[in-house]
Amino acid sequence: MIPRYSRPEMTAVWSPATRFRIWFEIEAHACDALAEIGVIPKESARAIWEKAGHVEFDVARIDEIERVTKHDVIAFLTHLAEFIGPDSRFVHQGLTSSDVLDTCLAVQLQRASDLLIADVDALLAALKRRAFEHKMTPTIGRSHAIHAEPTTFGLKLAGAYAEFVRARARLAAAREEISTCAISGAVGTFANVDPRVEAHVAEKLGLKPEPISTQVIPRDRHAAFFAALGIVASSVERLAIEIRHLQRSEVLEAEEYFSEGQKGSSAMPHKRNPVLTENLTGLARLVRSAVTPALENVALWHERDISHSSVERGIAPDATITLDFALARLAGVIDKLVVYPENMRKNLDRLGGLVHSQRVLLALTQKGVSREDAYGFVQRNAMPVWRGQGDFLTLLKADKEVRAALSEGELEELFDLGYHFKAVDAIFGRVFGEG
Repeated sequence: MIPRYSRPEMTAVWSPATRFRIWFEIEAHACDALAEIGVIPKESARAIWEKAGHVEFDVARIDEIERVTKHDVIAFLTHLAEFIGPDSRFVHQGLTSSDVLDTCLAVQLQRASDLLIADVDALLAALKRRAFEHKMTPTIGRSHAIHAEPTTFGLKLAGAYAEFVRARARLAAAREEISTCAISGAVGTFANVDPRVEAHVAEKLGLKPEPISTQVIPRDRHAAFFAALGIVASSVERLAIEIRHLQRSEVLEAEEYFSEGQKGSSAMPHKRNPVLTENLTGLARLVRSAVTPALENVALWHERDISHSSVERGIAPDATITLDFALARLAGVIDKLVVYPENMRKNLDRLGGLVHSQRVLLALTQKGVSREDAYGFVQRNAMPVWRGQGDFLTLLKADKEVRAALSEGELEELFDLGYHFKAVDAIFGRVFGEG
Protein backbone atom coordinates (compact mmCIF):
# COMPACT_ATOMS: atom_id res chain seq x y z
CA MET A 1 0.00 0.00 0.00
CA ILE A 2 1.24 3.49 -0.81
CA PRO A 3 2.46 5.69 2.06
CA ARG A 4 -0.41 8.15 1.52
CA TYR A 5 -2.86 5.60 2.97
CA SER A 6 -0.55 3.91 5.48
CA ARG A 7 0.13 4.33 9.17
CA PRO A 8 3.54 3.32 10.56
CA GLU A 9 2.47 0.86 13.26
CA MET A 10 0.47 -1.30 10.84
CA THR A 11 3.05 -0.96 8.10
CA ALA A 12 5.71 -2.24 10.51
CA VAL A 13 3.76 -5.48 10.97
CA TRP A 14 4.44 -6.29 7.31
CA SER A 15 8.01 -5.07 7.00
CA PRO A 16 10.72 -7.55 5.93
CA ALA A 17 12.52 -6.94 9.22
CA THR A 18 9.43 -7.98 11.20
CA ARG A 19 8.86 -11.02 9.00
CA PHE A 20 12.44 -12.28 9.37
CA ARG A 21 12.37 -11.69 13.14
CA ILE A 22 9.23 -13.85 13.42
CA TRP A 23 10.80 -16.50 11.20
CA PHE A 24 13.78 -16.62 13.52
CA GLU A 25 11.59 -16.93 16.62
CA ILE A 26 9.66 -19.81 15.05
CA GLU A 27 12.90 -21.64 14.23
CA ALA A 28 14.49 -20.89 17.61
CA HIS A 29 11.43 -21.96 19.62
CA ALA A 30 11.30 -25.15 17.55
CA CYS A 31 14.96 -25.78 18.43
CA ASP A 32 14.16 -25.32 22.13
CA ALA A 33 11.47 -27.98 21.86
CA LEU A 34 13.74 -30.28 19.86
CA ALA A 35 16.40 -29.90 22.54
CA GLU A 36 13.91 -30.62 25.29
CA ILE A 37 12.89 -33.93 23.72
CA GLY A 38 16.50 -34.87 22.99
CA VAL A 39 16.65 -34.45 19.22
CA ILE A 40 19.34 -31.74 19.26
CA PRO A 41 21.84 -30.69 21.94
CA LYS A 42 20.52 -28.18 24.48
CA GLU A 43 23.70 -26.12 24.20
CA SER A 44 23.05 -25.78 20.47
CA ALA A 45 19.53 -24.48 21.10
CA ARG A 46 20.95 -21.94 23.56
CA ALA A 47 23.63 -20.90 21.08
CA ILE A 48 21.02 -20.20 18.41
CA TRP A 49 19.33 -17.67 20.66
CA GLU A 50 22.60 -16.20 21.88
CA LYS A 51 24.11 -15.72 18.45
CA ALA A 52 21.05 -14.55 16.52
CA GLY A 53 18.46 -13.56 19.11
CA HIS A 54 19.42 -9.90 19.07
CA VAL A 55 20.88 -9.39 15.63
CA GLU A 56 19.33 -7.23 12.96
CA PHE A 57 18.94 -9.38 9.90
CA ASP A 58 20.31 -7.91 6.69
CA VAL A 59 17.35 -7.74 4.32
CA ALA A 60 19.55 -6.82 1.37
CA ARG A 61 21.79 -9.81 2.08
CA ILE A 62 18.80 -12.18 2.21
CA ASP A 63 17.53 -10.76 -1.07
CA GLU A 64 20.97 -11.28 -2.58
CA ILE A 65 20.99 -14.94 -1.55
CA GLU A 66 17.42 -15.42 -2.80
CA ARG A 67 18.40 -14.20 -6.25
CA VAL A 68 20.57 -17.32 -6.41
CA THR A 69 18.46 -19.85 -4.48
CA LYS A 70 15.10 -18.65 -5.82
CA HIS A 71 13.70 -19.63 -2.42
CA ASP A 72 13.00 -17.12 0.33
CA VAL A 73 13.13 -19.45 3.34
CA ILE A 74 16.38 -21.08 2.20
CA ALA A 75 17.84 -17.60 1.66
CA PHE A 76 16.91 -16.66 5.21
CA LEU A 77 18.29 -19.88 6.67
CA THR A 78 21.54 -19.35 4.75
CA HIS A 79 21.85 -15.83 6.17
CA LEU A 80 20.98 -17.12 9.64
CA ALA A 81 23.80 -19.66 9.40
CA GLU A 82 26.24 -16.79 8.86
CA PHE A 83 25.52 -15.68 12.41
CA ILE A 84 25.10 -19.05 14.12
CA GLY A 85 27.86 -21.10 12.58
CA PRO A 86 28.04 -24.92 12.97
CA ASP A 87 24.97 -25.12 15.22
CA SER A 88 22.87 -23.86 12.32
CA ARG A 89 22.68 -27.47 11.11
CA PHE A 90 20.04 -28.02 13.81
CA VAL A 91 17.83 -25.18 12.57
CA HIS A 92 14.74 -26.20 10.56
CA GLN A 93 15.06 -29.84 11.69
CA GLY A 94 12.03 -31.69 10.30
CA LEU A 95 10.29 -28.48 9.28
CA THR A 96 9.11 -27.43 5.86
CA SER A 97 8.88 -23.89 4.53
CA SER A 98 5.13 -23.70 5.02
CA ASP A 99 5.58 -24.33 8.73
CA VAL A 100 7.53 -21.10 8.96
CA LEU A 101 5.52 -19.09 6.45
CA ASP A 102 2.05 -20.02 7.67
CA THR A 103 2.89 -19.67 11.34
CA CYS A 104 4.49 -16.30 10.65
CA LEU A 105 1.41 -15.15 8.73
CA ALA A 106 -0.75 -16.13 11.69
CA VAL A 107 1.36 -13.97 14.00
CA GLN A 108 1.22 -11.02 11.60
CA LEU A 109 -2.53 -11.31 11.15
CA GLN A 110 -2.90 -11.46 14.94
CA ARG A 111 -0.92 -8.25 15.34
CA ALA A 112 -2.83 -6.59 12.52
CA SER A 113 -6.11 -7.65 14.15
CA ASP A 114 -5.09 -6.09 17.44
CA LEU A 115 -4.42 -2.77 15.71
CA LEU A 116 -7.72 -2.93 13.82
CA ILE A 117 -9.67 -3.70 16.99
CA ALA A 118 -8.01 -0.72 18.68
CA ASP A 119 -9.02 1.40 15.67
CA VAL A 120 -12.63 0.33 16.06
CA ASP A 121 -12.50 1.14 19.77
CA ALA A 122 -11.38 4.69 18.95
CA LEU A 123 -14.17 5.03 16.39
CA LEU A 124 -16.73 3.70 18.88
CA ALA A 125 -15.63 6.28 21.43
CA ALA A 126 -16.12 9.10 18.92
CA LEU A 127 -19.51 7.78 17.81
CA LYS A 128 -20.74 7.41 21.38
CA ARG A 129 -19.71 10.93 22.34
CA ARG A 130 -21.38 12.50 19.32
CA ALA A 131 -24.48 10.29 19.63
CA PHE A 132 -25.13 11.51 23.16
CA GLU A 133 -24.35 15.07 22.12
CA HIS A 134 -27.13 14.87 19.51
CA LYS A 135 -29.37 12.38 21.22
CA MET A 136 -32.42 14.65 20.87
CA THR A 137 -31.38 16.74 17.86
CA PRO A 138 -34.39 16.42 15.50
CA THR A 139 -33.70 15.54 11.89
CA ILE A 140 -35.58 13.99 9.03
CA GLY A 141 -35.35 10.28 8.46
CA ARG A 142 -35.20 9.31 4.82
CA SER A 143 -36.24 6.15 3.02
CA HIS A 144 -35.30 5.82 -0.64
CA ALA A 145 -33.52 9.17 -0.04
CA ILE A 146 -36.98 10.78 0.32
CA HIS A 147 -38.26 12.44 3.47
CA ALA A 148 -40.04 9.85 5.61
CA GLU A 149 -40.57 10.57 9.33
CA PRO A 150 -38.64 12.46 12.04
CA THR A 151 -35.73 10.86 13.84
CA THR A 152 -32.77 12.29 15.73
CA PHE A 153 -29.21 12.71 14.63
CA GLY A 154 -28.22 10.88 17.78
CA LEU A 155 -30.15 7.84 16.61
CA LYS A 156 -28.31 7.90 13.30
CA LEU A 157 -24.99 7.85 15.15
CA ALA A 158 -26.23 5.24 17.62
CA GLY A 159 -27.06 3.00 14.67
CA ALA A 160 -23.51 3.38 13.40
CA TYR A 161 -22.18 2.65 16.90
CA ALA A 162 -24.15 -0.61 17.07
CA GLU A 163 -22.85 -1.60 13.64
CA PHE A 164 -19.24 -1.08 14.68
CA VAL A 165 -19.79 -3.03 17.89
CA ARG A 166 -20.64 -5.90 15.55
CA ALA A 167 -17.58 -5.05 13.46
CA ARG A 168 -15.40 -5.35 16.54
CA ALA A 169 -16.87 -8.75 17.34
CA ARG A 170 -16.23 -9.89 13.76
CA LEU A 171 -12.60 -8.80 13.94
CA ALA A 172 -12.15 -10.58 17.27
CA ALA A 173 -13.67 -13.76 15.82
CA ALA A 174 -11.50 -13.47 12.71
CA ARG A 175 -8.40 -13.04 14.88
CA GLU A 176 -9.30 -16.16 16.80
CA GLU A 177 -9.81 -18.18 13.63
CA ILE A 178 -6.45 -17.36 12.07
CA SER A 179 -4.49 -17.84 15.30
CA THR A 180 -3.21 -21.33 14.53
CA CYS A 181 0.29 -22.73 14.20
CA ALA A 182 1.54 -25.46 11.88
CA ILE A 183 4.86 -27.17 12.60
CA SER A 184 3.98 -30.55 11.09
CA GLY A 185 6.58 -31.04 8.36
CA ALA A 186 6.17 -32.18 4.78
CA VAL A 187 2.53 -33.01 3.91
CA GLY A 188 1.61 -32.45 7.55
CA THR A 189 2.28 -35.95 8.88
CA PHE A 190 4.80 -35.08 11.64
CA ALA A 191 7.05 -37.79 10.16
CA ASN A 192 10.22 -35.81 10.87
CA VAL A 193 9.11 -33.50 13.66
CA ASP A 194 7.40 -34.40 16.91
CA PRO A 195 3.96 -32.84 17.53
CA ARG A 196 5.35 -31.57 20.85
CA VAL A 197 7.47 -29.12 18.86
CA GLU A 198 4.36 -27.62 17.30
CA ALA A 199 2.67 -27.35 20.69
CA HIS A 200 5.70 -25.55 22.14
CA VAL A 201 6.00 -23.08 19.28
CA ALA A 202 2.27 -22.39 19.39
CA GLU A 203 2.37 -21.65 23.11
CA LYS A 204 5.35 -19.32 22.78
CA LEU A 205 3.73 -17.35 19.97
CA GLY A 206 0.25 -17.16 21.47
CA LEU A 207 -1.27 -19.51 18.90
CA LYS A 208 -3.08 -22.83 18.92
CA PRO A 209 -1.86 -25.93 17.09
CA GLU A 210 -3.73 -26.44 13.84
CA PRO A 211 -5.71 -29.70 14.38
CA ILE A 212 -4.64 -31.00 10.98
CA SER A 213 -2.51 -29.18 8.43
CA THR A 214 -1.85 -30.76 5.07
CA GLN A 215 1.51 -28.93 4.90
CA VAL A 216 -0.34 -25.64 4.92
CA ILE A 217 -2.89 -24.21 7.33
CA PRO A 218 -6.30 -24.57 5.63
CA ARG A 219 -7.18 -21.37 3.79
CA ASP A 220 -10.82 -21.28 4.79
CA ARG A 221 -9.51 -19.62 7.94
CA HIS A 222 -7.89 -16.84 5.95
CA ALA A 223 -10.94 -16.48 3.72
CA ALA A 224 -13.05 -15.85 6.82
CA PHE A 225 -10.51 -13.28 8.01
CA PHE A 226 -10.55 -11.25 4.80
CA ALA A 227 -14.32 -11.56 4.52
CA ALA A 228 -14.57 -10.01 7.98
CA LEU A 229 -12.32 -7.16 6.85
CA GLY A 230 -14.53 -6.67 3.81
CA ILE A 231 -17.66 -6.40 5.95
CA VAL A 232 -16.00 -3.88 8.26
CA ALA A 233 -14.93 -1.87 5.21
CA SER A 234 -18.54 -1.87 4.01
CA SER A 235 -19.63 -0.46 7.36
CA VAL A 236 -17.02 2.26 6.96
CA GLU A 237 -18.43 3.06 3.54
CA ARG A 238 -22.03 3.12 4.75
CA LEU A 239 -21.27 5.76 7.35
CA ALA A 240 -19.07 7.69 4.93
CA ILE A 241 -21.86 7.79 2.35
CA GLU A 242 -24.33 9.02 4.96
CA ILE A 243 -22.03 11.94 5.72
CA ARG A 244 -21.49 12.64 2.02
CA HIS A 245 -25.25 12.86 1.47
CA LEU A 246 -25.74 15.09 4.51
CA GLN A 247 -23.03 17.44 3.23
CA ARG A 248 -24.70 18.07 -0.14
CA SER A 249 -25.36 21.79 -0.62
CA GLU A 250 -29.13 21.38 -0.77
CA VAL A 251 -29.07 19.34 2.47
CA LEU A 252 -26.11 20.62 4.53
CA GLU A 253 -27.13 19.00 7.80
CA ALA A 254 -23.56 17.96 8.60
CA GLU A 255 -20.16 18.34 6.98
CA GLU A 256 -16.56 17.35 7.38
CA TYR A 257 -14.45 19.79 9.35
CA PHE A 258 -12.85 22.33 7.03
CA SER A 259 -9.57 23.55 8.51
CA GLU A 260 -8.02 26.99 8.30
CA GLY A 261 -6.19 27.31 5.00
CA GLN A 262 -7.84 24.24 3.47
CA LYS A 263 -8.93 24.58 -0.14
CA GLY A 264 -11.70 22.58 -1.78
CA SER A 265 -11.12 23.21 -5.46
CA SER A 266 -8.34 24.44 -7.71
CA ALA A 267 -10.92 26.29 -9.82
CA MET A 268 -13.78 27.27 -7.46
CA PRO A 269 -12.69 29.01 -4.25
CA HIS A 270 -16.09 28.53 -2.60
CA LYS A 271 -15.97 24.70 -2.59
CA ARG A 272 -16.00 22.64 0.63
CA ASN A 273 -15.99 19.06 -0.60
CA PRO A 274 -16.47 15.80 1.40
CA VAL A 275 -13.02 14.61 0.36
CA LEU A 276 -12.34 12.45 3.41
CA THR A 277 -15.53 10.44 3.18
CA GLU A 278 -15.19 10.14 -0.59
CA ASN A 279 -11.72 8.77 0.06
CA LEU A 280 -13.17 6.32 2.58
CA THR A 281 -15.60 5.03 -0.04
CA GLY A 282 -12.66 4.29 -2.34
CA LEU A 283 -10.59 2.69 0.40
CA ALA A 284 -13.49 0.40 1.30
CA ARG A 285 -13.50 -0.85 -2.28
CA LEU A 286 -9.81 -1.67 -2.00
CA VAL A 287 -10.31 -3.69 1.18
CA ARG A 288 -13.22 -5.62 -0.32
CA SER A 289 -11.11 -6.41 -3.37
CA ALA A 290 -9.14 -8.81 -1.16
CA VAL A 291 -12.17 -10.96 -0.36
CA THR A 292 -12.62 -12.82 -3.64
CA PRO A 293 -8.93 -13.80 -4.00
CA ALA A 294 -8.98 -15.01 -0.39
CA LEU A 295 -12.00 -17.19 -1.16
CA GLU A 296 -10.29 -18.57 -4.25
CA ASN A 297 -7.22 -19.44 -2.15
CA VAL A 298 -9.23 -22.06 -0.25
CA ALA A 299 -9.07 -24.58 -3.11
CA LEU A 300 -5.40 -25.63 -3.11
CA TRP A 301 -4.10 -28.76 -4.83
CA HIS A 302 -3.69 -31.89 -2.71
CA GLU A 303 -1.52 -31.31 0.37
CA ARG A 304 -0.16 -27.97 -0.85
CA ASP A 305 0.59 -25.67 -3.72
CA ILE A 306 1.72 -22.06 -3.71
CA SER A 307 -1.05 -20.47 -5.76
CA HIS A 308 -2.18 -18.74 -2.57
CA SER A 309 1.24 -17.33 -1.74
CA SER A 310 1.50 -14.49 -4.24
CA VAL A 311 -2.07 -13.49 -3.43
CA GLU A 312 -1.46 -13.29 0.31
CA ARG A 313 1.79 -11.37 -0.09
CA GLY A 314 -0.38 -8.67 -1.65
CA ILE A 315 -3.73 -8.77 0.10
CA ALA A 316 -2.54 -9.35 3.67
CA PRO A 317 -0.55 -6.12 4.00
CA ASP A 318 -2.71 -4.11 1.61
CA ALA A 319 -6.09 -4.94 3.17
CA THR A 320 -4.98 -4.53 6.78
CA ILE A 321 -2.97 -1.35 6.15
CA THR A 322 -5.84 0.18 4.16
CA LEU A 323 -8.51 -0.70 6.71
CA ASP A 324 -6.33 0.58 9.55
CA PHE A 325 -5.99 3.91 7.77
CA ALA A 326 -9.70 4.05 6.90
CA LEU A 327 -10.88 3.36 10.45
CA ALA A 328 -8.55 6.01 11.87
CA ARG A 329 -9.69 8.52 9.25
CA LEU A 330 -13.36 7.80 9.95
CA ALA A 331 -12.85 8.27 13.69
CA GLY A 332 -11.33 11.68 12.95
CA VAL A 333 -14.24 12.62 10.67
CA ILE A 334 -16.79 11.74 13.35
CA ASP A 335 -14.82 13.44 16.10
CA LYS A 336 -14.69 16.76 14.21
CA LEU A 337 -17.95 16.47 12.26
CA VAL A 338 -19.70 19.85 11.98
CA VAL A 339 -23.42 19.46 12.67
CA TYR A 340 -26.10 21.99 11.71
CA PRO A 341 -29.26 21.47 13.84
CA GLU A 342 -30.89 24.58 12.33
CA ASN A 343 -30.61 23.11 8.84
CA MET A 344 -31.92 19.80 10.12
CA ARG A 345 -35.00 21.56 11.47
CA LYS A 346 -35.40 23.56 8.26
CA ASN A 347 -35.31 20.37 6.19
CA LEU A 348 -37.75 18.70 8.58
CA ASP A 349 -40.26 21.47 7.90
CA ARG A 350 -39.73 21.86 4.17
CA LEU A 351 -42.53 19.44 3.22
CA GLY A 352 -45.14 21.41 5.10
CA GLY A 353 -45.91 18.81 7.74
CA LEU A 354 -46.15 15.77 5.47
CA VAL A 355 -43.79 13.88 7.79
CA HIS A 356 -46.78 13.45 10.13
CA SER A 357 -48.97 11.71 7.53
CA GLN A 358 -48.79 8.28 9.19
CA ARG A 359 -50.04 9.67 12.49
CA VAL A 360 -53.07 11.15 10.74
CA LEU A 361 -53.69 7.86 8.90
CA LEU A 362 -53.58 5.85 12.13
CA ALA A 363 -55.74 8.35 14.02
CA LEU A 364 -58.44 8.12 11.38
CA THR A 365 -58.45 4.30 11.55
CA GLN A 366 -58.76 4.52 15.33
CA LYS A 367 -61.83 6.68 14.85
CA GLY A 368 -63.51 3.97 12.80
CA VAL A 369 -62.51 4.99 9.27
CA SER A 370 -61.41 2.05 7.09
CA ARG A 371 -57.73 1.96 6.31
CA GLU A 372 -58.39 2.29 2.58
CA ASP A 373 -60.55 5.38 3.04
CA ALA A 374 -58.17 6.88 5.62
CA TYR A 375 -55.24 6.42 3.26
CA GLY A 376 -57.18 8.14 0.49
CA PHE A 377 -58.18 11.08 2.72
CA VAL A 378 -54.60 11.65 3.80
CA GLN A 379 -53.03 11.18 0.38
CA ARG A 380 -55.40 13.59 -1.41
CA ASN A 381 -54.39 16.30 1.05
CA ALA A 382 -50.73 15.37 0.93
CA MET A 383 -50.25 15.57 -2.83
CA PRO A 384 -50.97 19.31 -3.18
CA VAL A 385 -48.48 19.98 -0.37
CA TRP A 386 -45.94 17.81 -2.20
CA ARG A 387 -46.38 20.11 -5.18
CA GLY A 388 -45.93 23.19 -2.99
CA GLN A 389 -49.62 24.11 -2.97
CA GLY A 390 -50.41 24.62 0.67
CA ASP A 391 -49.85 23.44 4.23
CA PHE A 392 -50.76 19.90 5.22
CA LEU A 393 -52.44 20.70 8.53
CA THR A 394 -54.46 23.54 6.98
CA LEU A 395 -55.70 21.31 4.17
CA LEU A 396 -56.63 18.53 6.60
CA LYS A 397 -58.62 20.97 8.72
CA ALA A 398 -60.54 22.01 5.60
CA ASP A 399 -61.33 18.44 4.54
CA LYS A 400 -64.90 17.60 5.59
CA GLU A 401 -64.39 13.85 5.71
CA VAL A 402 -61.26 14.20 7.83
CA ARG A 403 -63.01 16.68 10.13
CA ALA A 404 -65.92 14.31 10.51
CA ALA A 405 -63.54 12.01 12.37
CA LEU A 406 -60.98 14.38 13.92
CA SER A 407 -61.38 17.79 15.55
CA GLU A 408 -58.99 20.69 14.95
CA GLY A 409 -57.40 20.09 18.32
CA GLU A 410 -56.94 16.41 17.62
CA LEU A 411 -55.35 17.18 14.26
CA GLU A 412 -52.97 19.72 15.78
CA GLU A 413 -51.93 17.20 18.40
CA LEU A 414 -50.93 14.78 15.62
CA PHE A 415 -48.29 17.26 14.45
CA ASP A 416 -46.31 17.16 17.72
CA LEU A 417 -42.65 16.51 16.79
CA GLY A 418 -41.81 15.19 20.24
CA TYR A 419 -44.15 12.24 19.75
CA HIS A 420 -41.57 10.64 17.47
CA PHE A 421 -38.83 10.71 20.10
CA LYS A 422 -40.53 9.02 23.02
CA ALA A 423 -38.53 5.79 22.52
CA VAL A 424 -35.13 7.43 22.05
CA ASP A 425 -34.07 6.73 25.64
CA ALA A 426 -35.09 3.10 25.31
CA ILE A 427 -33.16 2.71 22.05
CA PHE A 428 -30.06 4.31 23.57
CA GLY A 429 -30.41 1.93 26.48
CA ARG A 430 -30.36 -1.01 24.10
CA VAL A 431 -27.37 0.28 22.18
CA PHE A 432 -25.22 1.67 24.97
CA GLY A 433 -26.59 -0.28 27.94
CA GLU A 434 -27.26 2.87 29.89
CA GLY A 435 -30.21 4.59 31.48
